[in-house]
Amino acid sequence: MNSIKTIKTRTKSQKLLCTAAFLILLTGTISAAFAKDGTAAANSQVSIRATHLLGFEKAKDNSTGTLTIAGDALEFQKIGKPVSQVRIESIQDISVGDQSKQVGGLPMTLGKAAVPFGGGRAVSLFAHKKYDTVTLEYQDAQGGVHGAIFQLNKGQGETLRDDLLAKGARVTNGDNTKQSAAEVSSENK
Repeated sequence: MNSIKTIKTRTKSQKLLCTAAFLILLTGTISAAFAKDGTAAANSQVSIRATHLLGFEKAKDNSTGTLTIAGDALEFQKIGKPVSQVRIESIQDISVGDQSKQVGGLPMTLGKAAVPFGGGRAVSLFAHKKYDTVTLEYQDAQGGVHGAIFQLNKGQGETLRDDLLAKGARVTNGDNTKQSAAEVSSENK
């Protein structure tokens, strides 16, 4: 009976020892990856899933693909299609906005209509998804000015803008605040 307890105790302690060794090895590997001099991080690519609404040359409107910062270029690629790209230093302005889009389509609309006593309005509160929109103004090699609009998941627009600014993109309008109608009408007088 004692020999069976000894064998069970040894196997438990061996399992704990193996688990501890694995965790130490994993921690060492992760810390070594972060301890590099930063050249790998500077050359790494940033990829974001995005919808190209319009404006990028060679990219179809309303197409979903990957928006990538690779080296000194911003690239958009739909799976199986050629890459559309713009040099980051040619980007002259970046605007980030947000929008809300109703999801669910026709079934959601019919469901809202079927809820009694105006309950469909409450369903509408939960049937929206929020997105970020990123508008880029860039110059081509011939000096022509172009614009492109992308739709990203909420919170990714600011990240993309910050990454582009860090890589050399410019923002001509320092603040992205919106003017009220009263301010615009007083400026036109």
